[in-house]
Amino acid sequence: MTQLPDTPSFSLAGRTALVTGASSGIGQGCAAALAAAGAHVVCAARGADKLQDTVAAIAARGQSAEALVLDQADLGALEAVFAKRDFDVVVNSAGLARHSPAIETTVEDFDAVMSINLRSAYFLSAFAAKALKGKGKPGSIIHISSQMGHVGGIDRAVYCATKHGLEGMVKSMAIEWGPDQIRINTICPTFIRTPLGAQTLEIPERRKWIEDKIKLGRVGEVEDIMGAVVYLASDASALVTGSAMMIDGGWTAD
Repeated sequence: MTQLPDTPSFSLAGRTALVTGASSGIGQGCAAALAAAGAHVVCAARGADKLQDTVAAIAARGQSAEALVLDQADLGALEAVFAKRDFDVVVNSAGLARHSPAIETTVEDFDAVMSINLRSAYFLSAFAAKALKGKGKPGSIIHISSQMGHVGGIDRAVYCATKHGLEGMVKSMAIEWGPDQIRINTICPTFIRTPLGAQTLEIPERRKWIEDKIKLGRVGEVEDIMGAVVYLASDASALVTGSAMMIDGGWTAD
């Protein structure tokens, strides 16, 4: 009888995951998905109250999570997290958007968005990889990027700059860390119905522009991201690194 191959496991049992930006939106969805797959999830964000709500909701399902109050822009604090804890999976979902026409962008807004979306993402990756290499462990680093890391958008010059930069950064890091079995990838959503996305979705002409561009005809939901993060965190994606997973309803298919 033919010996059929077995599907690689999507289980994360016995693994510890760090999820930044976990108090709401996509980050919260990622934390819930990883916990449901069996991981112990350290949920990190700046606001303690929302973090505790997320952790309590995960615990109410009989799953494992804890809260970590963290300002990801504080690189010293970020590095200390990796010095104190071991993580098998790191998901960076912290992000900032300050949209405006390029000629109206302030230096303050430029620096703030770059600090969170690119600077902290870079060093979070480096700290995570250094810790994994030091322990001789494989691991998976996942960044929540954007379809705007592959195209341009109205009033999004700064945001697009950070996400295009993130995509290039991830490819280079994947090459560097591949021999250590440390994988790094991005998830690139279209517009998702979250508090961050609401600032655009509530503008009728922008909503029409979005719905015209999404070939599947609807705005994304947090649930659309959850399967992807489990896949990239698990052994099911063991040969995937330096890749961008597009969850954009066909936006970038043009």
